[in-house]
Formats: sequence, structure tokens, C-alpha cells
Amino acid sequence: MLKITTLNVNGIRSASRKGFFDWLQRRRPDIVCLQEIKAHESVLTEELRHPKGYYGYFHDAQKKGYSGVAVYSRIEPDNVLVGVGWPDMDAEGRFMRVDFGKLSVISLYIPSGSSSELRQAIKFDFMARFESVLKRFRRQRREFIICGDWNIAHKAIDLKNWRANRKNSGFLPQERAWMDNVFGPWGFVDAFRLVNSQPEQYTWWSNRGQAWTKNVGWRIDYQVISPGLKERVLKADIYKENRFSDHAPLTIHYDLALTKD
Repeated sequence: MLKITTLNVNGIRSASRKGFFDWLQRRRPDIVCLQEIKAHESVLTEELRHPKGYYGYFHDAQKKGYSGVAVYSRIEPDNVLVGVGWPDMDAEGRFMRVDFGKLSVISLYIPSGSSSELRQAIKFDFMARFESVLKRFRRQRREFIICGDWNIAHKAIDLKNWRANRKNSGFLPQERAWMDNVFGPWGFVDAFRLVNSQPEQYTWWSNRGQAWTKNVGWRIDYQVISPGLKERVLKADIYKENRFSDHAPLTIHYDLALTKD
């Protein structure tokens, strides 16, 4: 069995102070995909670069204290690909891929558009360009698990106050239509919804008000899989007993074993 966790840590050092790495050693997922690490690898302690029992790989943003993704793996990958090949977005540290045999696992951080119209335009541009990446993946003889913060709630079931958010970034009609394509004609699958169709299953809560306490959240963190893995999804868990970030760890168990070329 393969256990994969994804989490937007909203600062890897902050998450560490809140106990995330203690949790990691207790839970021992095989692969961990992190987003928004907000720190360059060079300033991290050895414990954060290579937690006990894990290989660690990082894609830093050029801007200090901003964005960035990482992957921890208990098995050394055959190949590590840093960046998606777009200079503007690679400068923000938003994509990292690790390969094990015919399986690729990706840590992805799609831009948020909530801060300004300019950032929303950048988000739409990223989405438009990422379509070709997803379609290229489908043409390859590989299986993909794309983990991360997609910054979009797909359906009304995926956020508490969906009516009030229809004009807000993360639940705009254009964003939801794009996700329809991801899970429709482009052929990918929302792994979580294969095994959990319940409402109020959220992975992010605003720090405003009492959103966490009242479970007024959004499900914007995903493990998006190629269709060949559809029958391999066993169970999914959103961990909420302790809070390491404004996001919660999403863990999915697969009927898979990591192999190397």
C-alpha cells in the first residue's frame, strides 16, 4: 500500500513549530507533497530538509518568504523534475515532479487570485497553459498523481458558503468550468471523491472569524490522478485533530507499491 499526503504548510518553519514534523514521524506517509513552504532550502535546518527516513527535494521561489513546493519520499526517486518550464511561474516555485518507475507524483501550487485582479489574471493564465501540460501527461505511458493546492473549489459541496462565493476567486464560474474539463474530457479523476462523497469535507479555512471552529471551509487541496489509478484508491483522510496550517493534511491510500526503473 502506498500512502501519500499533501499539505499547504503556509510556511514550513511555522508548520514545524506547530508540530507537523512530529506528526509526520508518527504517520509515516510514503510520499509527502508540500506547498507554500515560504523558505529557501538553504536556510532550513537538516531536520526540515531531510526528516528522519526521508529524502527531501525543494523548488524554491526566487522571492524570499514566498510560495515554493517540496516533496519528501521514503524511497529515492528515479528522477526529479523541478519546474514546469515557464520562467515566470518557475520563479515562483509552483511545480515539482518525482518519478518512480512508471508512476509520477507531483507537488503543485496553482496561484491564488484572491489578492487582486492582476493575480487573478495570472491564475487564469496559469490554468490556460497548464491545460497543455495535463493533456501531455495523458499521452504518456505513465500514471500521475498530482497533489497540491489547486486554489479552486470544484462544486457547491466543496465549500460551506457557496452562494456567497460565486463571484470570488476560487469559486468563479470560469474556474469551476476548468475543473469540469480536468475531471471530464481531459480524463483525470478526483481521487478523494472516489471514496468520500460526503459534504463538509474541507481542507482550508480562513483565519478570519471562527471559520475553523465552525468548519466554514473550502476543499481546494486535491490528489488528481490519471484514470489508470482509479481502481487503486483505497481510502482518504483529512487530518484535523491538530492544526499545522490554515490547510489540513490530505492523505490518500493507494493499492500500489513504489518501484524503480
